[in-house]
Amino acid sequence: MAPYVAGRSTRWLKVKVYHEEEFVIGGYTASAGSRAYFGALLLGAYAGRDLRYVGRVGTGFSEHILADVYRRLCPLAQPTSPFVDLQRQKGATWVGPHLVAQVRFHEWTADGKLRHPVFLGLRDDKAPRECRLPNQ
Repeated sequence: MAPYVAGRSTRWLKVKVYHEEEFVIGGYTASAGSRAYFGALLLGAYAGRDLRYVGRVGTGFSEHILADVYRRLCPLAQPTSPFVDLQRQKGATWVGPHLVAQVRFHEWTADGKLRHPVFLGLRDDKAPRECRLPNQ
């Protein structure tokens, strides 16, 4: 162990730790500003038979990916929320829980939400029911 030295040093390195996980897409928010298609995806994971809301992801999308994800979400639209713990969300369009998103994030918050999530892609090889909350 080297003693701490203020400023930049090769002896102390700041390392960010990221987590990656798969989550079920249960809806999306309306786009804002100049962005097309949608604003953010509403994500969840299963605890038993219940789909629990874990947060939203609104970064990590290229224009091409936004269009592709939106095209796949539109046929899944439904009038009610698939989440047991999120029934209202301003500007939300609910979708059936059939698509899985791969997401990178820093950590879980104290209330069980994702901190700083980034969309990495859709997972066609993973069933939504396989997306479980930690320790479930």
